[in-house]
Amino acid sequence: MRGKGAIFIAAALFGLTGPALADTQPPSAQAQAEVALTAAPKGTRFGLLVVDDAGNVIVSINPDGRFMPASNTKMFTTAAAYALLPGMDQPDKFGGTEVILEFNRSPRIQDVRLIGKGDARMSSAADCKSDCLASLADAVAGKTRRVRDVIGDDSFWPDQRWSPGMSWNNIGTDDGTAASALNLDDNQIAIGIYPGAPGQAPTVTMPPYFTLHNEAITGPVGSPKSLAFERGVNGTELRLYGSIPAGSASLTEHVGIDDPAHYAAWTFRRMLGARGVKVTGKVRVLHRAPQLDDQVFDYGKLGTPIVINYRPLARLTPPALAEDARIINKVSQNLHAQILFHRLGDIWGTGSNDWSVKAEQDLFAKAGIPREGYDFSDGSGMSTYNRVSPRAVVALLRWIDTQPWGKAWYASLPIAGVDGTLKRRFIGTPLANNLVAKTGTLNATNALSGTFRAASGKRLTFAFFANDVPNGQTALPTMEAVLLGIAASN
Repeated sequence: MRGKGAIFIAAALFGLTGPALADTQPPSAQAQAEVALTAAPKGTRFGLLVVDDAGNVIVSINPDGRFMPASNTKMFTTAAAYALLPGMDQPDKFGGTEVILEFNRSPRIQDVRLIGKGDARMSSAADCKSDCLASLADAVAGKTRRVRDVIGDDSFWPDQRWSPGMSWNNIGTDDGTAASALNLDDNQIAIGIYPGAPGQAPTVTMPPYFTLHNEAITGPVGSPKSLAFERGVNGTELRLYGSIPAGSASLTEHVGIDDPAHYAAWTFRRMLGARGVKVTGKVRVLHRAPQLDDQVFDYGKLGTPIVINYRPLARLTPPALAEDARIINKVSQNLHAQILFHRLGDIWGTGSNDWSVKAEQDLFAKAGIPREGYDFSDGSGMSTYNRVSPRAVVALLRWIDTQPWGKAWYASLPIAGVDGTLKRRFIGTPLANNLVAKTGTLNATNALSGTFRAASGKRLTFAFFANDVPNGQTALPTMEAVLLGIAASN
């Protein structure tokens, strides 16, 4: 539906319906875009820059304005990873989770410790085929039948679970789950909700990590669905309230984890028990509080991550980070982007937020991206402190074109009408299976940046932002109409 609406707006505003007058020069793409933007919700602030492969400007509207980029931030994060992290297309030998057995207080009973090194993809799923926590549990069960404590250790990085500027209402959701050096199951728990008879509470299935207070009811057949979860930050009690109509399909919701290291250790303890390993102690965590040496003062002052001399009992080797970059860009996976962002900080000595920012700044200065055109507080785009200009984004995209990994990076972007976050957009238009771009949506923000081929065959690179979109409205139909008009007229 959105694709057809965009075609209609483009046709009406770009003069695509009916023959042109012989004695009238068609308006420029710039003028057409300016007129088309007047159809947007009042108060919306736009920034747009479109250039051809020679760098000639096709459309320029507030190109140096600073906009909240939402998930367009992920383009900078994944491009920096390709440029700075070694072996992106090889199995990830640096980030895999490790397990060790260590004596603690008594030489007879050992603690078992899970040590995270910055992998975002470890899984406890029963059908897991790669990067499986079960492999580590098998290793412990093959070595001992009795342990004391199970420790989740994420001290490889400072304990910075959320970035500055994260909206409080996103914390605890699957979009804003905490980041850690030790992660499991995307740091979220799946909750199944099944309606009962009218007036009865729905049945809820979930791992017993949280204490559930089920205050929801099953409403009459055909009644509206209105379910919500509520949980305090770092709280262990989860409240479900609202209603679900009788006879409706079951729902699966996801709740974010606030202490990923604890959740990983808690899950590992359950896995050990299922393998006949007796755990006599408790679940503990080892965090590393952020220190002054994790902050950026100058290049000579590196962070000091904890160094532990040990020989792991077992270690996982996750798939190539290039596969994760594809997940990040195609479906806009926030946690994975944030973990990749922290790994950039390891280049300077620690995966702290500040050092990750510094690594990006150093790279982008060498790439010729204008420094005034960006500021980042995270790697996912969930922070409301992030800012970019259309000119900086176009500079990034044109720089990526020149890199040996550029084609692989572009292949990670969603394709209009085909996959990822663009699967249902531009369907039935000339930009379907043509435009490749990163989307972004957050707090009155719409963003879209990438490339497409115009009707003439010219390849155009663009960055398009809408900020301050009035509450409850969207600028997407207008933005799509503008791009369709530019594609048709060039």
